[in-house]
Amino acid sequence: MVPLIGVEEEYLVVDPYTRHVTPRAADVLAAATDMLDVAHEITRFQVEARTTPSADLAELGSQLRAARKEVAGAARSCGLAVVASGIPVLGNVARPPLSDDARYEQGRTLYRALQDEISICALHVHVDVPDEEHAVYVGNHLRPWLPTLIALAANSPFFVGRDTGYASWRVISWGRWPVSGAQPYFPTFGDYELALRSLAESGALMDPKTVFWDTRPSPQLPTVEIRVADVPLDVHDSLTIIGLVRGLVVKALADVARGDRGLPIPSEVVRAAYWRAARDGLTGDSLDVRHGTLVPAPVMARRLLAHVGGPLAEAGDLPYVRDGLERLLAKGSGAERQRRVHARGHDLTEVVDDLIEATVA
Repeated sequence: MVPLIGVEEEYLVVDPYTRHVTPRAADVLAAATDMLDVAHEITRFQVEARTTPSADLAELGSQLRAARKEVAGAARSCGLAVVASGIPVLGNVARPPLSDDARYEQGRTLYRALQDEISICALHVHVDVPDEEHAVYVGNHLRPWLPTLIALAANSPFFVGRDTGYASWRVISWGRWPVSGAQPYFPTFGDYELALRSLAESGALMDPKTVFWDTRPSPQLPTVEIRVADVPLDVHDSLTIIGLVRGLVVKALADVARGDRGLPIPSEVVRAAYWRAARDGLTGDSLDVRHGTLVPAPVMARRLLAHVGGPLAEAGDLPYVRDGLERLLAKGSGAERQRRVHARGHDLTEVVDDLIEATVA
């Protein structure tokens, strides 16, 4: 049986005249219709659209396109715009205005200046799994492939007026949080539970929702949540990544059923692979953590496709995901597009204008 998928995409609200992010997410949400599940996020710069669970990539694509169109239309009615970018290109975001929620204010007290760059937007993919224990072992199996997903989805090279030199500054910024990045390797579910108790005792966790590893058991649903990717600029790219993620989960579940709980790659090696992928995206080399060797990022992406080819074929997704991956490798990531636009006129307002248009193209 093909697992159901639920998807969340986060977008930034911008002023189409200044092109800066603007804290008017509440206005956009008020203007959106009840047809879609659109919600606030931690800051007033962000809105989030959620799909209903589906096993069909085409159906998920229809929902994402409708969500982007709806949110963009609601923003226009308020004299605003939304962009699919991993981090703000322009604007003053330090100490961002938080959405009205006592929990967010509690987080500011706990995490302090870490929240100064919290205005980040990701693609979250929930895939059905039997239970929390299976979700943890799936996370073990996904660890070698998370850097490749980072490279494919990279869409945050500019941050508040400057080129960071990275393809995904969102990944680097987010990685400073105490419980973030790749899930550690857990030999048993008991080890996972012990780690959470110790993290809670340290004060690093406010509640189960602040387990911010890039793969985690959902605190509310029988799913594993994969949250490693920048929000892609292009819905086609989102669907390619979603298909690859489900293929990874299905492959991992089959391996777990055979008693395989994943390869215990040292966390520092995975962290280095994260850094490399976030810096270079698809334009450089990637670290294949299974072998400790550097290979061109497109080669690593095709190794990922080969790894999940069986599950993709069984779900009927292989042609779509294969074509989507080749298209993505040919045109480049969102980060590459942002830099190409900037290179034409060396004007970041043009980058934001292109993001506004491309988000709903």
